[in-house]
Amino acid sequence: MAFDLWLTFVAASTALLLIPGPTVLLILSYAVAQGRTVAVACATGVALGDFIAMTASLMGLGALVLASATLFTVLKWLGAAYLVWMGISLLRSAGRPGAARITTPPPATSAQVFRRAATVTALNPKSIAFFIAFVPQFLRPEAPLAPQFAILIATFVGLAAVNALAYALLAGTLRDTIKRPGVTAWLTRTGGAALIGMGVMTAALRRTG
Repeated sequence: MAFDLWLTFVAASTALLLIPGPTVLLILSYAVAQGRTVAVACATGVALGDFIAMTASLMGLGALVLASATLFTVLKWLGAAYLVWMGISLLRSAGRPGAARITTPPPATSAQVFRRAATVTALNPKSIAFFIAFVPQFLRPEAPLAPQFAILIATFVGLAAVNALAYALLAGTLRDTIKRPGVTAWLTRTGGAALIGMGVMTAALRRTG
């Protein structure tokens, strides 16, 4: 995989991971309730969940690439449209009351937090759909898929763990600030704009590639 393409994947993945979704809200909820003690459990749980979801998604994607180059191209176009649609949806949802609420869950052990974070992350249907729509932009069908998948999975899972750890540590330190509805709304709007930009970039790269 070309280094510049990998850097683009890192930048796009980082933008995606910062967007408040079920996983981020779960992390913030536990961190606000229990402080920084659950940070490692959150990070490792998220890493495992993303590893499971992304591996399963890419296995299906790999089968599609091998079956039909035309279907793969169509999927890439649909992926760009999906990114823009998801970004618009996030922008619209940011202003709705309760759209990104942080609740206080009951006390949980580190093992319980780990299992909950892994389950929520692995079973989030939006994540699976995003992997299928997002990853094709960084694949070269003419090259062996296994090494590309390994690099992308390792990169994304590593970034996801760091992101979860950072969110948990930050929320544990700034509990009162994080609980404000305006904070998560701002993050949601930023993430929506980033997704739209990623969709437009994907379409532009495809036209010139």
